[in-house]
Amino acid sequence: MKAHTSKFLEALEESTAKRSTAESQWVRGVCIAQSLKIPREPRPGEFDKIIKRLMETPNARAVIMFANEDDIRRILEAAKKTNQTGHFLWIGSDSWGSKIAPVYQQEEIAEGAVTILPKRASIDGFDRYFRSRTLANNRRNVWFAEFWEENFGCKLGSHGKRNSNIKKCTGLERIARDSSYEQEGKVQFVIDAVYSMAYALHNMHKDICPGYIGLCPRMSTVDGKELLSYIRAVNFNGSAGTPVIFNENGDAPGRYDIFQYQLTNRTAEYKIIGHWTNQLHLSVEDMQWDNRERTHPTSVCSLPCKPGERKKMVKGVPCCWHCERCEGYHYQVDEVTCEMCAFDKRPNANRTDCQPIPIIKLEWHSPWAIVPVFIAIFGIIATTFVIVTFVRHNDTPIVRASGRELSYVLLTGIFLCYSITFLMIASPDTAICSLRRIFLGLGMCFSYAALLTKTNRIHRIFEQGKKSVTAPKFISPASQLVITFSLISMQLLGVFIWFGVDPPHIIVDYGEQRTLDPENARGVLKCDISDLSLICSLGYSILLMVTCTVYAIKTRGVPETFNEAKPIGFTMYTTCIIWLAFIPIFFGTAQSAEKMYIQTTTLTISMSLSASVSLGMLYMPKVYIIIFHPEQNVQKRKRSFKAVVTAATMQSKLIQKGNDRPNGEVKTELCESLETNTSSSKTTYVSYSNHGN
Repeated sequence: MKAHTSKFLEALEESTAKRSTAESQWVRGVCIAQSLKIPREPRPGEFDKIIKRLMETPNARAVIMFANEDDIRRILEAAKKTNQTGHFLWIGSDSWGSKIAPVYQQEEIAEGAVTILPKRASIDGFDRYFRSRTLANNRRNVWFAEFWEENFGCKLGSHGKRNSNIKKCTGLERIARDSSYEQEGKVQFVIDAVYSMAYALHNMHKDICPGYIGLCPRMSTVDGKELLSYIRAVNFNGSAGTPVIFNENGDAPGRYDIFQYQLTNRTAEYKIIGHWTNQLHLSVEDMQWDNRERTHPTSVCSLPCKPGERKKMVKGVPCCWHCERCEGYHYQVDEVTCEMCAFDKRPNANRTDCQPIPIIKLEWHSPWAIVPVFIAIFGIIATTFVIVTFVRHNDTPIVRASGRELSYVLLTGIFLCYSITFLMIASPDTAICSLRRIFLGLGMCFSYAALLTKTNRIHRIFEQGKKSVTAPKFISPASQLVITFSLISMQLLGVFIWFGVDPPHIIVDYGEQRTLDPENARGVLKCDISDLSLICSLGYSILLMVTCTVYAIKTRGVPETFNEAKPIGFTMYTTCIIWLAFIPIFFGTAQSAEKMYIQTTTLTISMSLSASVSLGMLYMPKVYIIIFHPEQNVQKRKRSFKAVVTAATMQSKLIQKGNDRPNGEVKTELCESLETNTSSSKTTYVSYSNHGN
């Protein structure tokens, strides 16, 4: 309930008089949704149109009326006709007050109406004076005779037409004796107004005409503005004993009684629920509303927005708005503003504040980790078994023929490829990030450096054999190790340069899992290895792999009895397929919310599969023979490099000629074969007697 001072009422009246549009505006803290003017001579249906206009803003239920009694009654009738009983909250000015006429036979539609009347007091002296007035002693009041006829229900001989049904006034009637009498409520204000004028003139006379009896010439020429200043300056106790003063605007202190029209047991009455004397005194507990109202009714243009929603003001209607939810990562700052949370935060449940985004990492118990860990453990066990088998049979022909030194380097690389899985899944810290950088490409580098050295050696041997019987340089075991570790050192050099340029550290990546729904947003704890850095780290190993594949293709014509050329070729072809599949999966999921899981799992499984291919194709057949067919693991004879190259060259020529035969058969006895009891396959193990470079 707003405190309605006289200035506030005047402002509302002025607003109503000036505007008849539906555009909202604020007046002294009250939003006026619509301001409608009642015509002086309303046409039929005019009040129905007013109710229809009011219903255009259904949430604005309070209707403040400045109208005469008849217009108030007709507005209530129109509201009742449209079945709006209980919808509108009527607020009436002192023209409504506590009068019965506006609400006669409109009790239900008017229920709950709040009205005001200036605070009044009965002036006893005036009652005594007025009751003593008669037609004889009050001739100066030209309207007194008309009042006399109406008050006593009679007719004076000189007024109106003769009517036998109305008695003739005798002049002996007395007020309050022969008729009901109640003092008019505004008598107090009329008396005080007269006294205000008298005091103002008295004070002006003292100032302008001091000691002068009657009007002096100076006072006879004063204008209204000067008199008004004296009126505003008066200060005296009025007829009711209350002070009469005026503020700078010329308003007297507002003193109002506040009424509510209530229905109790079908009995209607105006009940005082409060008053205004410089401040509001309201007994809310004494107020009653329509039975359908369980709480105090509201009257707003728009309902309050929920938490997490901002007000979007309606253009041209400043006190009306639409509620707009703060979407995405925005939260509600105030009633009209939504702002974005910081990059490491997200809105809380009701979007009234921001809260830290949860931080996650790849856990050991995650399905994304269980599969690669299982493969890695199985691979490490298999690799360890192969290494132990080779060490125990280190001097046997099969181990020696496979190139023991490079085999151990290759097996070390395979072991590291499996082991990197555990570093990629381990909880990131500076040490783990450092180890990831070192070993991420090192295992593959060990493997493919050894295979490249081996395939290059085979290629050079047989290319040299086509030209001469002189052994090529750098084919001894020591030379092969030097070449292999030289290739590996390039990888380590690149890693150490990386360490110097960008020291390893951990970061929380809030962009990787920044989903459209903030509820699912997560910060990812990880090492500062970007996708580009990872590919660069693996790039050298991939280059070795591609080069090794090229040599495998070049040596594809070498007889299968010589130094694993074809198994190495099959290994490299399969490995290339694995990594060609890895690239689209890895980069195709760069924008996925599951990026961390998919890329880590894809990388670790790809490395484990590459290691498994090398282990399975190059070493498992040898281990099988060593364990289950030791009778084949014997050396028949030792041949010189010249004999080997000559045999290989002649066999290659015979193979080419054999392609022209009908059955494609080639008969050669260049190499001694080892016959097995269970298979017709022939395997030759060649060792070299020369110990050149």
